[in-house]
Formats: sequence, C-alpha cells, structure tokens
Amino acid sequence: MTVKKIVEHKGSNVITLPMGRTVNHAIEILIRHNIGALVVVDEKNKPVGIISERDILREIHNRGDAIHETPVERVMSSELIVGVLEDTLDYVRCTFTKNRIRHLPIIEGGNLVGIVSIGDVVKALIKEKDTENKYLRDFIMDKYPG
Repeated sequence: MTVKKIVEHKGSNVITLPMGRTVNHAIEILIRHNIGALVVVDEKNKPVGIISERDILREIHNRGDAIHETPVERVMSSELIVGVLEDTLDYVRCTFTKNRIRHLPIIEGGNLVGIVSIGDVVKALIKEKDTENKYLRDFIMDKYPG
C-alpha cells in the first residue's frame, strides 16, 4: 500500500500556518482542529517548515513567558522531511522511526497535497494485515470453490 491510499481516504486538506504568525497562534489552531502539527508555509503557500506539539513544549520550557510573541520560524523544524504519494507505508514507517517524527507532509510537484501521521500509517497497516488474515483464514477453511 502507498501513501496515496491514505491521502485519498483522509483527504488532501492540510491545515497550514503562514510564516510570521506567533507560536501562540499555532497553539490555538492545533487545539481548534485537534491536530498535532502544522505545516508552515510561505507567501506562495509553499511548505517551509513544520511545528509540532513537541516543538512548542520545548519552547515553553525554554522561554515560557515570551511564547505570545515568539514567531513560529524560531520554533519550527525548518529541515522539512517530506514524502511523496508513491511512498510505501513500510518506507514511511521507517522514515518516522529513523527521524523520530510523527507527521510527514506529502509533496507532489512542489505542492503540499496532504499530511500523514504515524497513526494514519499504523491504522492502514493494521487494516491491510486484517484483510490479509481474513483471506488466509478463508483459504485454510476451504471457503473458496474450486
């Protein structure tokens, strides 16, 4: 299975945050949408970074009193790790593990077309294994004619 299946199921609407906004604004959006990360975009809506709950907690710990004025550019991860629609779930799972991340923006032709979380990948892998197990059980129980 590829990332494309997850994006098709989940949808390609990605909640983003324009550069220049504050960390406090990012917190408001994360809470409003019940999500764990925001892709930060430039004025042309191109991804330039990602800010996660973990990034925000670290900043609160380091500079808690200044969080209201802190620009997201100061806190976000600017070395953006991205995926493409053709990536397999196993490859993405390894990307999450190797880089210790939980959200992967999906890019096609330089444009943001989706975002996949580690939860999305785990859910898809479980569904895939459950389906495979059902067919194997049916085969063993001789439920197929022939």
